[in-house]
Amino acid sequence: MSGSVLSAQLRRLPAALETGTPVIDLDLADILIGRDPQCQVVFDSQQFGGISRQHAKVCRSGSDWQLCDLNSANGTYVNGRRVSGCQVLQNGDRIAFGLGEAQFIFEQSLTRPAAIPPTPPPDQVTLSQLFPILSTGRDLTRKAFLTPVILTIAFVVLLFVAIGNAKMFNGLLAAYLAGAAFYFVYQLCGQQKPWWLLVGVAGSMMLILVSPLLSLFGLVFRRMLPGAIPIAGESMSFPLLLVRMFFGAGLMEELLKALPVLLLCAVTPILPNRWRSLGVTEPLDGILLGAAAAVGFTLLETLGQYVPSIAHESMLEAQSGELLGLQLLIARILGLVAGHMAYSGYFGYFIGLSVLKPRRRWQILAVGYLSAATLHALWNATGVFSIFVLAIVGVVSYAFLAAAILKARTLSPNRAHNFATRFTRLP
Repeated sequence: MSGSVLSAQLRRLPAALETGTPVIDLDLADILIGRDPQCQVVFDSQQFGGISRQHAKVCRSGSDWQLCDLNSANGTYVNGRRVSGCQVLQNGDRIAFGLGEAQFIFEQSLTRPAAIPPTPPPDQVTLSQLFPILSTGRDLTRKAFLTPVILTIAFVVLLFVAIGNAKMFNGLLAAYLAGAAFYFVYQLCGQQKPWWLLVGVAGSMMLILVSPLLSLFGLVFRRMLPGAIPIAGESMSFPLLLVRMFFGAGLMEELLKALPVLLLCAVTPILPNRWRSLGVTEPLDGILLGAAAAVGFTLLETLGQYVPSIAHESMLEAQSGELLGLQLLIARILGLVAGHMAYSGYFGYFIGLSVLKPRRRWQILAVGYLSAATLHALWNATGVFSIFVLAIVGVVSYAFLAAAILKARTLSPNRAHNFATRFTRLP
């Protein structure tokens, strides 16, 4: 066919995920495949542990393409046979890397090359070079974080407006810092969830805290069970304080924060298929919804209890009391990822895991609930005795959350569409 050229590509399997499945276009340059960030096709280390750092390469050999294994630990396979050295690829060959967790189909086709625009003289300046914004298009929102920056600017303007109004200023600042902390966890999870659902979970958590349900939980965990919160000036040993915090803070508050997630988990099976992704179908859903509930809990607790309390109890002048409240607010909200969000997100992982493994549901939920409550109790108890130990507990809490997110990404049935773990083609 005159004017046509032979092109090739690797198409990701399985076929059931064909819509939106990544396709790797091959060109004259060598394509290095592996977990090393320097490769042209990079696989996430957590999800694709069976693939070597520099596993294989695809290169042009005359009019053919060949696949070369680079002494990988778990091998490269073409149509089920392990490749030794290099092998010329044929149209339709099925390729598997490592333990088979990454599979592709090699495809060749005759294509007519697009017309190549004339290269402008070196000293010519194009309109898009003079006005870059005319040529960036959607990349501004997808790659340049335009939306978070717009929200930041909006909050900055509102903060200027709120100067002199302590309650309004504190509320805006708390909302912004909490949103930034949650956005970090959201990006780490890589799971798409509509913003209105996440805001709704946070809002429902606030409604629970102002409902009679809070008094009922307090009656059970802090009066009937040994979870009485220590009063000012009361001295006690660390083991006794830890026990009280375990029941009165850990068990009580983690169950409260889990209520919206558990409710969504219960209604998910009865939702129509097109709406089921709004519920809890896997651990990543539980983590995101648990973290959203933690945002609502922390905002109401901080703005409605801690900040007014410290400002009221301060024996200094009013402005100094407001300053102390602002300092406490910043510290509490910035600590979300190592505090309430860490515990709730960690418990949410187990709620989602129980959906994937329903036969072990109660065992899974019990382990998650007790683990989250223990981390919560350690944070509350160690802060009384040592600020250095408190910092260690915070790091451990975040490590538990981060580990749960990484494991959830590997367990996710939708990992091929996860924007935090999908493999990428580097320039």
